[in-house]
Amino acid sequence: MYIIKVKGKAKIPDYIQIRDENFVLVAYFRADRPLKNIEKFGLEGKEEELESLILGLPFGKLQKLDL
Repeated sequence: MYIIKVKGKAKIPDYIQIRDENFVLVAYFRADRPLKNIEKFGLEGKEEELESLILGLPFGKLQKLDL
């Protein structure tokens, strides 16, 4: 899976996209809110790791999601 942080403009907040191996959008959520239903993506128990990754993630750079 891959992760990318998208910069918001004006009143639109920053968002996080999680994409699968074929770059199909799997999850799309606000960067400042925790991911709900995280178990749906096989990331349960990794909330803290994901949160710290999101904080350090540069905008617009697609990265492999290895947690």
